[in-house]
Amino acid sequence: MPIPTVLQPRILIAATAALALSACFGSPDVMKRGDPKRPTASAPKRPQVAPTPSFTSAEAQQCAFELKQAGVRFTPLANQDHGGGCSSIDSVKLLDIGTPTTNLGAMTCPLAKSFAGWAQFAVKPAARKFFGQEVVKIETFGTYSCRNIYGGRSGRLSQHAYSNAVDVSGFVLADGRRIMLDGGWKGDKASQDFLRALHKSGCRRFGTVLGPDYNAAHYNHFHFDMSGNGYCR
Repeated sequence: MPIPTVLQPRILIAATAALALSACFGSPDVMKRGDPKRPTASAPKRPQVAPTPSFTSAEAQQCAFELKQAGVRFTPLANQDHGGGCSSIDSVKLLDIGTPTTNLGAMTCPLAKSFAGWAQFAVKPAARKFFGQEVVKIETFGTYSCRNIYGGRSGRLSQHAYSNAVDVSGFVLADGRRIMLDGGWKGDKASQDFLRALHKSGCRRFGTVLGPDYNAAHYNHFHFDMSGNGYCR
């Protein structure tokens, strides 16, 4: 049925108003995305600066050369300012140190070199000595983390914030047994002797070594970093 001529202007005005409201509020999907009860992508908490070339100094290049000469497979990472004072400078991603290792992220080259040497010349021999078998995996809590010491809201930045620390939590033997710092440090004699031998060896390779006897925060891991000068607890 044709629309009476007298009603046509009113219908046109109503349609125009509906379009205007749609333009203001958007479609239902747009409104849902704006719902504060729904999760939305948050902006980065710390501004990041574009990466820059790494290993440009003679010292850094020497470290990378020595790491390669040791038979370690790795990928150099671009220098990164993560903001908030956190950074990864002349760092690498370890790909193969002879023993599979979990959770390894960016590590400064000196830390990577010391860690690879510790895994090869301390962990492997100690496992053979105290358990008569091989270590098939080293487990860690990770390396880089932009945070303060002990994860506190205040205080100075941790060496993890500079990719200069790694936290080792345990080891897996060839027979499937897991020797963990949590439990093993005060466990059977073989586990105690094994873990204390590795702690002692770490003190000869890293600038700072913290273990379960240091404080309650380290009850379940060794903290190794390249700061300090032989601080061993």
